[in-house]
Amino acid sequence: MATTAVAKLTRVFAPKLVSYAKCRPLIPQSKVLLRSYTLSATKLANDRYFTKDHEWVTVDGGEATVGISDHAQTNLGEIVFVQLPDVSSEFSLGEECGALESVKAASDIICPLSGKVFAKNSAVEDDPTKINQSPYDDGWLFKLEMTNTKEVEELMNEDEYHKFLKEDD
Repeated sequence: MATTAVAKLTRVFAPKLVSYAKCRPLIPQSKVLLRSYTLSATKLANDRYFTKDHEWVTVDGGEATVGISDHAQTNLGEIVFVQLPDVSSEFSLGEECGALESVKAASDIICPLSGKVFAKNSAVEDDPTKINQSPYDDGWLFKLEMTNTKEVEELMNEDEYHKFLKEDD
C-alpha cells in the first residue's frame, strides 16, 4: 500500500526520476498532470520572516530561530568571523546582539525579537562560511525564547521583504 502511494506521488511530483514501466498506473495516464518543479531555498521560506536589517526569523511556538538573509550574506561577501550572543543572554527588539565580519565589511547582528537566547550555532563560529553556503539552513545563528510573540507581527513576510529589497536598491 505504501509503495503504491509513493509511486503515485513520485509520478506526479517528480516524473523524470521514475521509469513508468516500474510503476503500476493508479489512474489513467491521460488524467495525470505532469509538471517538473524547481524550488529554491527562498521559495521554501514562506514561513520565514525578515527585518529591514536583513535578519530572518522562523517561529515555532514561543521559540524563534534567527539568521541573516541570503541578500545580506551576498552583500557581505565571504564571512570570516562571527560573534554570537551567549546562551542565557537577554535582548530587546532592535538591540545589538552580535557581529559578523567579512573580507569586505563588518556588520552588527540586530536582535529581531525580544527574548532570551537558549542556543547558538557553534558550527558557524568554527566555520563562518556556513552562513555563505547555507544562510537558511546550516547557517542559522541563534535561537531565542521570545518574551513578546506579538513582535513577530511587525516583521515582513517573504513577499514584503522582496518588495523592500527592490525599493531599497
